[in-house]
Amino acid sequence: MKILIAGGDGFCGWPTALYLSQKGHEVVIIDSLIRRQWDNELHSNSLTPISSLNERVSRWHELTGRTLKTYIGDLTHYDFLRIVLEETQPDTFVHFAEQRSAPYSMIDREHAVFTQSNNVIGTLNVLYGLKEIAPDCHLIKLGTMGEYGTPNIDIEEGYLTIRHNNREDILPYPKQPGSMYHLSKVHDSHNIMFACQAWGLRATDLNQGVVYGLHTGETMMDPVLINRLDYDAVFGTVLNRFLIQAAIGHDLTIYGAGGQTRGFINIIDTVRCIEIATINPAHPGDFRVFNQFTEEFSVLDLAEKVKNVATEEGINAVIRHLPNPRTEKEEHYYRANNTKLRDLGLEPHLLNQQVLRAILHTVNRYKDRAHLRNVLPAVSWK
Repeated sequence: MKILIAGGDGFCGWPTALYLSQKGHEVVIIDSLIRRQWDNELHSNSLTPISSLNERVSRWHELTGRTLKTYIGDLTHYDFLRIVLEETQPDTFVHFAEQRSAPYSMIDREHAVFTQSNNVIGTLNVLYGLKEIAPDCHLIKLGTMGEYGTPNIDIEEGYLTIRHNNREDILPYPKQPGSMYHLSKVHDSHNIMFACQAWGLRATDLNQGVVYGLHTGETMMDPVLINRLDYDAVFGTVLNRFLIQAAIGHDLTIYGAGGQTRGFINIIDTVRCIEIATINPAHPGDFRVFNQFTEEFSVLDLAEKVKNVATEEGINAVIRHLPNPRTEKEEHYYRANNTKLRDLGLEPHLLNQQVLRAILHTVNRYKDRAHLRNVLPAVSWK
């Protein structure tokens, strides 16, 4: 297939591009490179050294003979997007190209406005572009489990059967997003659902859990292909952040009680889920939702796991609770369904000591690149 990956220079997009290219698909990358600019804005960096996109793409071609075509530009610029779609005529459009950090969206008014305008307008442009130029193209949109919040009932995959006043209907699952970022993803979901209903587009919304890990088979082929590893309190996910804190001798900092529970997924499974959605496309007019995670853990669970593997590696890791900078439930019911991707063939790579140890070894290798001031929270919801 011809697959266009928006955000193909990012943490999820880059390994997905390599994986699908290796599988024989014709892969095209769109990226504005703004993620690299945010590192400069926040005085942060990827713990792993990241080569330029041109260097990455050239090295991939040298190693495999496969070509990754790239377009540098922004989805919020419709004229640019229209040219890309006209030139590529993709079978599948994989959409990673959004500002994906809840803390970044909560820094101040400007960052909230940017997050919502960038994410919502970019996705609206994609929908209109597909309608106008490639109406048969299958849109695979990366959503987030954070759209659901933490309801006191089981979380279904996108939809819920409702009985009210002796009537019954299947409706979109109620959304309780916890940040301006998560709100933008809810708006995306509503816009995509409308476009499918009104225009007959086909779309799959992958409500992804927190992604952990670093390597895929393709990113390990050469140092130039290595994936980024975020550790700061704005873009660093909780598990990677704990591992880096352990490596540099910092306390493992838990926000509040630590009972916050979420779905998690290995980056290896992320790229496989994209492949599954690609080769099993939605039907015209269908907006389907898959919950893309493999396990559930509380923050305290993860801290204990990291502490244990650190101890085995001779590191004395100490767990410390901090006042929670976020507005969220710290103890709550959490049970989410995630059967649709498994039914289509996903075989999960589960979190174990070996996986944690492999990430910790990589972190130890590059820990001198860490800016220590960035490992504590600096953004408040309140």
